[in-house]
This record gives sequence, structure tokens and C-alpha cells, in this order.
Amino acid sequence: MERFRIEDVGLLAGRILLGHIFLVSGVRKIFGWSATAGYMASKGMAGIWFFLPMAVILELAGALSLVTGFRSRWGALLLVIFLVPTTIIFHDFWNLVGEERGRQTINFMKNLAILGGLAFAACCDPGRLSLGGRPSDGK
Repeated sequence: MERFRIEDVGLLAGRILLGHIFLVSGVRKIFGWSATAGYMASKGMAGIWFFLPMAVILELAGALSLVTGFRSRWGALLLVIFLVPTTIIFHDFWNLVGEERGRQTINFMKNLAILGGLAFAACCDPGRLSLGGRPSDGK
């Protein structure tokens, strides 16, 4: 029986940890639909009837793809498509003052770090502990 390498375990852990935040967020949007729509409206968003379901679809599809490793590069791309406008619209620290500016600056920077993780996920094979990794090469 072939043993897994530390890289395989690291890739699995990274995919799970990176995907988890989006999975939880997507599920919360479903169960808090009205509250989420209200928050989106408070930020001046139009087309909530379209953007809220799209956010849920992108988050859940991207997260499940990433966590399972099935077409994880595409999943990472879906999450980038979701995260870039979300970061700009909801963490607009440049329009704020005081403590809220500080909180949103941290959230903005956190999202940049997540985007960095998604860039890695989009460029890397998901590893052997996935539904989409390459077959073992005997190493």
C-alpha cells in the first residue's frame, strides 16, 4: 500500500480550510436570506434578486469543488469571481472613518490573503487526496 506524502495531506488541509469559509457563508446566506438581502440593500446594491442567488451558487459550487478536489482549479476561479466584487463592495474601508474603517480594513486584507490562497489553488494540482488529483507517479 502506498503511503501519502506530507504534501498530499497539506494540499487536502489547505483545500478544506480555504473552502470552509465559503461553504459556511453560502449556507448562512440560504438560512438568512432576508437578512442578507437587507444587508446588500444597505450597501446600495441593485439586482439583489439576481446577485444573492448567484453569490450562493458561486460560494457553494466553488467551495465544494475546492474541498473535494473535483475540478478544484475551476472552483477556485468561481470563488475569485465571487470574492473580488464582494471585497470591493462590502469592505470599502476607504469610505469609512473611525473603528469601522479599521474593521473593514482588516476584512479587506483578510480577503486579499484568501485571494492569494485561491491563486495557489487555481495553479496547483489538488493532490492525491482528492477526487481530481493526478494518479500516483510512484514517488
